Amino acid sequence: MSLSFKKVDLLLLTLTFLIASFGLLAIKSSTGDQFLKQFIFIILGLGFFLLISAIDYQIFRHFSIHLYLVSLGLLVLVLFFGITTRGATRWIDLGIIQFQPTEIAKPAIVLVLASFAVKNNLNQFSNLLKSLGLVLVLAVLIFRQPDLGNVAIFLFCWLAVAFTAGASFKKILSIATVIVFLLPLVWQVMAEYQKERIVGFFAPNLDPTGAGYNIIQSQIAVGSGQIFGRGLGFGTQSHLAFLPEHTTDFIFAAISEELGFFGSFLLITLFFILIYRVLKIASEADFFGSLICAGVAGLIFSQVAVSIGMNLGIIPVVGVTLPLVSSGGSSLVSTFLTIGLVSSIAMRAKKL
Repeated sequence: MSLSFKKVDLLLLTLTFLIASFGLLAIKSSTGDQFLKQFIFIILGLGFFLLISAIDYQIFRHFSIHLYLVSLGLLVLVLFFGITTRGATRWIDLGIIQFQPTEIAKPAIVLVLASFAVKNNLNQFSNLLKSLGLVLVLAVLIFRQPDLGNVAIFLFCWLAVAFTAGASFKKILSIATVIVFLLPLVWQVMAEYQKERIVGFFAPNLDPTGAGYNIIQSQIAVGSGQIFGRGLGFGTQSHLAFLPEHTTDFIFAAISEELGFFGSFLLITLFFILIYRVLKIASEADFFGSLICAGVAGLIFSQVAVSIGMNLGIIPVVGVTLPLVSSGGSSLVSTFLTIGLVSSIAMRAKKL
């Protein structure tokens, strides 16, 4: 388990820290009281990144099911003992620290899907359904919190791993078709505020101070940034509290207002370079390593797409944070962990 820092993928590490720096800048600009906490979590995340990098990723094949079961247990616990905030129960409070089990489940689902796909041919329909079942067990518990956004992200992670494992497009499409037909049932069990957000997405101006408020204020923030932004510390939407959750769900809108199109485009570019780097490492790894990389790339891409999409008003508000950027220790550490897995693969890819 010895680690030579010369072998760490510097591009992967640099991209991760550059993206995290955007979050630090935005948080420092809009609310300085969260800056130190976010900085500490970044340092903690770095520690986990280096720790996971030092471990041969092949070891996780033997422990993936255990990590999965721990995540499952925590997601059950949060339904009974979790903290309820704004109608959602997503956090467990241990007194000195709070954490979000859904974030812990993200690296676990990547590892268990990759391990399952190594042992089972996902091009066989029964195995493909079993792999989906692993995701749906967690997704149902996450949906109960309720957290529709992360349900979609877990499903996209499964999709990325399934395609990489060789599952045929026709088989995946048939499953997707069934899911689409089940959406009316999903609507019936959705929380009332989730229904309001979806209705507000299609017609935000019908209720500009209610269901459509978040989308309208986010679009104002993004549009008012223009090319180069208002400047750090001069974002009126966040500083005057018009923009809700401006350090978490709507941090991209806050960045767009203060740094403009130039800053937001740079952030998106860094994300795409990071995802490209992960996929490049996947192409050089063995089957297990490539599946892990595909799952990590799927997690990052789907979170970025959903988070930025809802900030721009092109998808409904589903409460998804921007990875590495939004404030919150659970999300930050979880993302560093998953990228640490990719780093472990990159360090050993040439040995295969």
